[in-house]
Amino acid sequence: MTTITLKIDERTKKGKAFLALAKVFYDEKNEIELVDEKNKSPYNPEFVAKINKARNEKGRVMNSAEELWKSIK
Repeated sequence: MTTITLKIDERTKKGKAFLALAKVFYDEKNEIELVDEKNKSPYNPEFVAKINKARNEKGRVMNSAEELWKSIK
């Protein structure tokens, strides 16, 4: 199996045509899978959760950047 990532401008005539063609192949057989990654974050979900947790903590003072990184590990 080969995975290809394409960036298609859905507003253009060629972009719409390409998506329509891909959807025809997708609808007929499950040999092609369309994956929408518009909202996929490039960051590790665990790291994002730790940053958000640290952001929501109130009344905590960090004296240095090293102390901050140690606290979110």
